[in-house]
Amino acid sequence: MQEPKFNPYLALAIGVASVSASAILVKVSSAPSGVIAFYRLLFSVFLMLPFLSKRHISELLKLGKKDLVFSIFAGVFLAFHFILWFESLDYTSVASSTVLVTLQPLFAFVGAFLFFKDRVTIPAVLSGVVAIAGSVVISWGDLQISGLALWGDILALLACALITGYLLIGQSVRKRISSVTYTFVVYAASTLTLLLYVIFTGESLAPYPAADWIYFIMLAIFPNLLGHSLFNWSLKWLSTTTISMAILMEPIGASILAYLLLGEKITWTQGLGGFIIITGLVLYLKSKKKTTEASDPLAEIGVKET
Repeated sequence: MQEPKFNPYLALAIGVASVSASAILVKVSSAPSGVIAFYRLLFSVFLMLPFLSKRHISELLKLGKKDLVFSIFAGVFLAFHFILWFESLDYTSVASSTVLVTLQPLFAFVGAFLFFKDRVTIPAVLSGVVAIAGSVVISWGDLQISGLALWGDILALLACALITGYLLIGQSVRKRISSVTYTFVVYAASTLTLLLYVIFTGESLAPYPAADWIYFIMLAIFPNLLGHSLFNWSLKWLSTTTISMAILMEPIGASILAYLLLGEKITWTQGLGGFIIITGLVLYLKSKKKTTEASDPLAEIGVKET
């Protein structure tokens, strides 16, 4: 394998920092959740247009009905993931919201078992129980603060379930079409869904302060395009498990930024619950890595599709 021109670990760190800023940018914006999500996706679509080559356009025009329908469904899931997650930040803290959304690997584990009949292992189940226990600790602590904080936790968990559905659909469709084409269709479908949502709820698309427009563009550039694009690029050089482990740092990065920029303090239940959840997810990812290596010895040593 050729040497990377850029250190993949540094790229991974920049990616984690980029996605960690997402919750902060949503918090400081004065716009409603649906509007923030709409402009985040709309600007992402605009920023992707220069990267659509003739091959991508040709692939887009030849897209089969099944893949098109699935991609649109993925876009709808992504749209409501953003709506619920952004809404959760109005009720609960950045720390609680981001750490609960991080439960996505366990939702994916359940989804893969139900829809793809993936094998269930005892270590994976036990790690899931540990992570769920952590979410109970956070929810219990937030309930002591207020019922609204608990409602924010519930919205974050629902957002986590929706992003899992989005990823499970992508797992199937991405086997047949390129990443750029799939992402463009999903983002476009998500943008249209969010536009309809904003119109239906009567939220205003304008005017907003100049600062909000900067936040909208930053959300498109950093978490959407820079963060996830760097994760996808790093896959050529680093294992999936390494990247998954790094993404677990997002709640920590977001919580630090929330403390420094927004003055949000972390309660002992949020700290303890977050630690338990991340421990459970680390155990799950390690058990998954062992299962993968046992079934495919080349899977975790850098032998990947190009």
